[in-house]
Amino acid sequence: MARITDRTVLIVGASSGIGAEVARQLAADGNRLVLTARRAPELTRVADEVRAAGSACLDLVADALDPRAAAEVVTAGVAEFGAIDVALLNAGQGPDMSMDRVSVADVARIMALNYDTVVNYLVPLIDRMGSQADGGLIAHTNSLAGLMGIPRQGPYSAAKAAARTLIDAARVELAPRGIRFTSIHPGFVATERISGDGLPKPFQISQERAAQHVVRALEREPAQAYFPWPTATLVRTLRALPAPVSAAVLRRLASA
Repeated sequence: MARITDRTVLIVGASSGIGAEVARQLAADGNRLVLTARRAPELTRVADEVRAAGSACLDLVADALDPRAAAEVVTAGVAEFGAIDVALLNAGQGPDMSMDRVSVADVARIMALNYDTVVNYLVPLIDRMGSQADGGLIAHTNSLAGLMGIPRQGPYSAAKAAARTLIDAARVELAPRGIRFTSIHPGFVATERISGDGLPKPFQISQERAAQHVVRALEREPAQAYFPWPTATLVRTLRALPAPVSAAVLRRLASA
């Protein structure tokens, strides 16, 4: 395991939550951080904290849903620091969504927020890292919900599963070019965004603890990283059970 020091790290979705906390945790190790998000005031605050901790920082306001804006962020990061060594694709949302109440537009939006945002950065990053001598690491904050259909999070589960499959394929194809991929699967994390959504959140952990897991995954570069262990074990068990049994358990958990 190699500690992340003196590296250029791009964090997408860095204005709050896990992305902001990962930026803070990497800031003390002399890294060069490229931070991007939609919300300018929040992003500026995180960037100021990173600089105060001793790391160079380029903060760029951009909408991850805009492929041109995403490509421009990658280009600007390379222009500023010469390369991008590590990228953490952390944009996304997973609101409470019952399938008997959603519209087609609701599902399409969740797919865009959790899949299109990955693609919009993945393609330009592959292009850039493929020309770098050491390639690079592309990590994606996926979810344990992406491993199976979770009630009240069906569109989110579907989008995360699609992103995982795409990255799994890229990992095999691009290994000869030195581009590595890590899919990071958190359980429930106590971010401000989900604090009042009404979903049951068994084994929830703090965003600081989640960021520690993410940083460890960036250092170790496993193909898949799962945390926290109680939630990961629960999901693995549910996937191994007969479908009627796992469905009964999931219905009970969703209504808790």
